[in-house]
Amino acid sequence: MAYLESLRVFVRVVELGSITSGGRDQRLTPAVASKRIKELEQRLGVRLFNRTTRSLTPTEVGKQFYEEARRVLEAVDQAEAVVAQFSEAPRGTISLTAPLGVGRRIIAPLVPEFVDRHPDIRIRMRMSDRKVDILADGMDLALFVGTPHDSSLKLRKFADCPRVLCAAPAYLDRVGVPQFPEDLLRGHNCLLLRYPRSPEYFWLLDTPDGQRKFEVSGKYDADDSDVLTGWALAGAGIANKPLFDVAHHLEAGRLVEVLPQARPVPSIFGCLYPHRKLQDPKIRLFVDFIADRAVAAMQGG
Repeated sequence: MAYLESLRVFVRVVELGSITSGGRDQRLTPAVASKRIKELEQRLGVRLFNRTTRSLTPTEVGKQFYEEARRVLEAVDQAEAVVAQFSEAPRGTISLTAPLGVGRRIIAPLVPEFVDRHPDIRIRMRMSDRKVDILADGMDLALFVGTPHDSSLKLRKFADCPRVLCAAPAYLDRVGVPQFPEDLLRGHNCLLLRYPRSPEYFWLLDTPDGQRKFEVSGKYDADDSDVLTGWALAGAGIANKPLFDVAHHLEAGRLVEVLPQARPVPSIFGCLYPHRKLQDPKIRLFVDFIADRAVAAMQGG
């Protein structure tokens, strides 16, 4: 087991680019992670990394060992998943990622209940509005609100997620209420969710004439959806938000829906995971639990 744990540390150090990050991913201190790497190198009799004061890169033999070590770990995980099907109490760690909004407001509050039901399962949750590479980041599954594009992963759709355009009353009093979708392109400040390498930006609206793309623009953009909500509440502009994310602000009058006759096209709420994870009972348990409870929570606003 110690050797397998060292392999896991080595693989994550390669993937994350530093001993500190790889150790943190495995919940180890940098000193312990560094010791595991040195023990591997001593056992193998080779240097696995080229080290400088500023960088850590795998050697040629390190690159080859990484590919084989990753296959070994995947085979071990798959074998354990097959055996776990015969256990009455699934156990192990589930690593998942979720967008900030749905992660904070929908998923995170449900995690303690799931763990109470299955005390031998641990949850490691990472939240970001950026696109996550599930395989490279060592995740078991990724919850999402949007439109997935990775066809190499298994998709499970939970529900459609309604969206709204909304702004603070102060903004609408100052700039005016858009009457038609085209008004968004004339003098309105649209709050944009963007991140490095994000695609060309547009809002897809369900207008009386059908779905149409509007290449909106504005003075503000951020890679955190909660920042956009804060800007909208401060009267900075119009935001395109999932309804569950702003329902309480709409009900309280802090935000007002605009262009209700041309709402944004609903997003998909669901999850992505590698096909091999279908054999893992703890993954199936968690996905089924979220499909049931999270959809109810989202529909409840």
